[in-house]
Amino acid sequence: MLRCAAARFSTLALLALLAACNALPTGRAPERIPTGPISRPAVPPEPTREARQCIAELAKDGTSFAVQPDAFYGAGCSTVNTVRIEGLTSDADTIAVTNLGAVTCPLARTFGGWARYGVDRAARQILGSALIRIETMGSYSCRNVAGTGRRSAHARAEAIDVAAFVLADGRRISVLGDWNAGEADEREFLRTVQRSACKRFGTVLGPDYNAAHANHFHLEEGNGSFCR
Repeated sequence: MLRCAAARFSTLALLALLAACNALPTGRAPERIPTGPISRPAVPPEPTREARQCIAELAKDGTSFAVQPDAFYGAGCSTVNTVRIEGLTSDADTIAVTNLGAVTCPLARTFGGWARYGVDRAARQILGSALIRIETMGSYSCRNVAGTGRRSAHARAEAIDVAAFVLADGRRISVLGDWNAGEADEREFLRTVQRSACKRFGTVLGPDYNAAHANHFHLEEGNGSFCR
């Protein structure tokens, strides 16, 4: 009888221990965020009419891109209806983009229009030289908004962080180096392209928002109108 009671006690203790190990605090995501796709449809679904229209418009705009397969990473992170931008078009030439991963097609379309009409034209008018490259800090990233438990738009490939602009005359205008410390025309250029972004994107954050954005513009697709 004693051995049976001891066995039952050990079993209950073991089950309690396992339950405690598997428990997560409520309202908090697991600390380890998956980095690789954990699910991808065996047979990719047919793109929606809106997705097909976006792809057609992106091609018509002259953007060079590759369509990416949908992927679901878990923990609220995914890349759905995305493309990888390989090059943009200005009025007279092409614009390279660095360090950019998957972005949603609507974001790519908005970004291409901003690069052409908001950035390249401002560079020509204010700085006297064409834009040849936009340097980014990436797009998709499975992470939360800093200091919150809410998923960032980056976790859905709906945001791009832009760090600098390179001109045909060799100048590199960076958000970190030139927002406050650049020449007067460089500061004017950066503020002009940010204002232009605010007319196109749902959320635009820059150095005046907080210290976390001192080195880049956060450009987020959406229906909002938050600009700082």
